[in-house]
Amino acid sequence: MDLFEYQARDLFAKHGVPVLAGEVIDTPEAAREATERLGGKSVVKAQVKVGGRGKAGGVKLAATPDEAVARATDILGMDIKGHTVHKVMIAETAPEIAEEYYVSYLLDRTNRTFLAMASVAGGMDIEEVAEKTPEKLAKIPVDANEGVSKEKAAEIVAAAKFPAEVADQVADVLVTLWKTFIAEDALLVEVNPLAKVASGDVLALDGKVSLDENAEFRQPDHEALEDKDAANPLEAAAKAKGLNYVKLDGQVGIIGNGAGLVMSTLDVVAYAGEKHNNVKPANFLDIGGGASAEVMANGLEIILGDPDVKSVFVNVFGGITACDEVANGIVQALELLKSKGEDVTKPLVVRLDGNNAELGREILSKANHPLVQRVDTMDGAADKAAELAAK
Repeated sequence: MDLFEYQARDLFAKHGVPVLAGEVIDTPEAAREATERLGGKSVVKAQVKVGGRGKAGGVKLAATPDEAVARATDILGMDIKGHTVHKVMIAETAPEIAEEYYVSYLLDRTNRTFLAMASVAGGMDIEEVAEKTPEKLAKIPVDANEGVSKEKAAEIVAAAKFPAEVADQVADVLVTLWKTFIAEDALLVEVNPLAKVASGDVLALDGKVSLDENAEFRQPDHEALEDKDAANPLEAAAKAKGLNYVKLDGQVGIIGNGAGLVMSTLDVVAYAGEKHNNVKPANFLDIGGGASAEVMANGLEIILGDPDVKSVFVNVFGGITACDEVANGIVQALELLKSKGEDVTKPLVVRLDGNNAELGREILSKANHPLVQRVDTMDGAADKAAELAAK
């Protein structure tokens, strides 16, 4: 989960990273009051989860409260790379900046470790620095068991060749930034720029934070950080039901048990769809090991609520969850949805294989639901689901 700048700033402040004062507002008039609280001048910054805000006109200085109102009026509602600005941060103006640096921690999936990155060439696109002048970007592995002590921070500072006069301050920032990274279960924490100002102090002027959604069970406060306005309503509804669902741009709804099987199903449906008006998978939905009537009903309710879906492909390989349980779940789910007044009119293609597959198929045949078609091979079922979606 990517955070807005103001949310990242709040987390930095919580863990001791030096930041400037600021608050988020969503009306132009509120910009006046916020600027007055900051002493009469401010920086008005668009809050969108995309880079290039400054170049797009989404970051403006305001020398007076009235000017802050005008700047907020201009920025609120602006479109920046497809993202509409609904909020702006009214931030304290930074003292004169002498130098700009870059520091970050991230999860290095390739090497199965954490990685610290630091550069004295901050304030710009770090990908550009890495590509054109890679020698200016230090990359230091961080052992998860040891973390970032003062000694480790000093190693990072030395590797990135920070000036001696800021070395201790940057090391302190690296220690507190690591605390933020670990305490918040983050996948990325980044400060760009980390600025040396005229007074000699080092301040985090802008930042990014990406949180691990899989850690939400031990981070209850993170729910409040979700951007519910921008969330896909179907994905939000699925999350509320505990379902692993991702909306895609297609017409064949997909339900499967196990992420690997579901991913394979997406590929098979996409291939089959090439013969049927190029229809595509409409979603990723993994019901995991549970295929109770309630779980199946919740999954079907989400998928059938997608107006783009024209057919549904239920693809299950029975293991711990036997196919007869899945079949009973499907039959009961359709009855449950009907009793709730749901408009169940889209055809379902069901493929069952594995543990108790024959028994599951018998249950579906006996139920003889008019919307359910049983196809016993994965390729055949995908083709049938694509054919039905193309009608």
